[in-house]
Amino acid sequence: MHGPLASLKVLDFSTLLPGPFASLLLADMGADVVRIESPTRMDLLRVLPPHDHGVSASHAYLNRNKRSLALDLKQPEALEVVRQLVLDYDIVLEQFRPGVMERLGLGYEALKALNPKLIYVSITGYGQTGPYRERAGHDINYLALAGLASYTGRQDSGPLPLGIQAADIAGGSLHGVIGLLAAVIARQHSGVGQHLDVSMTDCAFSLNAMAGAGYLACGVEPQREDQMLNGGSFYDYYRSRDGRWLSVGSLEPGFMQALCDALGRPELAAQSLSPRPEQQQALKQALQIEFEKRDFAELCELFAALDACVEPVLSLAEALEHPQLQARQLVSHVPRGDGSAQAQIACPLKFSQGLPEPRHIGAAVGAHSEQVLRELGYSPERIDQLRRAKVTL
Repeated sequence: MHGPLASLKVLDFSTLLPGPFASLLLADMGADVVRIESPTRMDLLRVLPPHDHGVSASHAYLNRNKRSLALDLKQPEALEVVRQLVLDYDIVLEQFRPGVMERLGLGYEALKALNPKLIYVSITGYGQTGPYRERAGHDINYLALAGLASYTGRQDSGPLPLGIQAADIAGGSLHGVIGLLAAVIARQHSGVGQHLDVSMTDCAFSLNAMAGAGYLACGVEPQREDQMLNGGSFYDYYRSRDGRWLSVGSLEPGFMQALCDALGRPELAAQSLSPRPEQQQALKQALQIEFEKRDFAELCELFAALDACVEPVLSLAEALEHPQLQARQLVSHVPRGDGSAQAQIACPLKFSQGLPEPRHIGAAVGAHSEQVLRELGYSPERIDQLRRAKVTL
């Protein structure tokens, strides 16, 4: 089985999270992804704990199914290898600050001159233009500047750092893949590629879907705990008697009535329809009192049989054991290369024709250098010369 993206050939220059997560999706769907890695400068993801069999678990997951070609891009011979690859690998994914690839001689215009079909995806914090184009940043900074942190969190404690990297993944990775595949479709009609400028801040800003629409059209600026879905209504988390938490999303009247009936307070359901903040806060307090009368296990059993949009807050270990996630087969066992396998999060996309089985975990730096260079037509003698000159490994 080849996968729906088996016709795509991608050169991936990215490191850390946004680019690698994007190319992981592509590789899982069958694309031939070759990572271009420095033989001298270590990717932080490779040393990030925890480690399994001496390999970073994050690296092993984010770089599965990809081949690794070690190239010192400061050497002319390495640049020549890239130029040859671009004739066939006509999609480039890079995550350097603006101008870095141009200074190396590998910018979009230079490579497009070699292959007009080239699709060149640049994922950066702030984009290729604007006063912040060369500014350093991380996920928390992009969420802050995009306005998302201003109405996320609690009034008395301020914004909360999220447990996931929303700007990196939802902003950079997913928008990068969407744009890349759109460019592939356009190329099928036009015969030419294009450059995609993906700013994680821009894409995070677009995630202000409902709040942003309300502000731009009506001038209503969201604040913490003043919107229906950010803690300003009963839509929230509630603590059990033994200190665990459950989520309540019972927005529709029927779901809310089922929730209140189950708690023995059917009269509370009418309060959920009130637009008055004080009524919503009173409802939240009443619900919290009822939740704290019961232990977590009792509440889980109570709501398991009800369609009330109430679900327990599970740990990652508990989520892995949940029958719904198990039924969806969200864990793969990926070959390490030594005959054993590592458990990893599976590709969540379900195709009726299936996806290829995972081939291997993230490879060692340069693990496929000889293989890729031979495919380019390099002789064993020339490959040895490049190794001796430290162009490759």
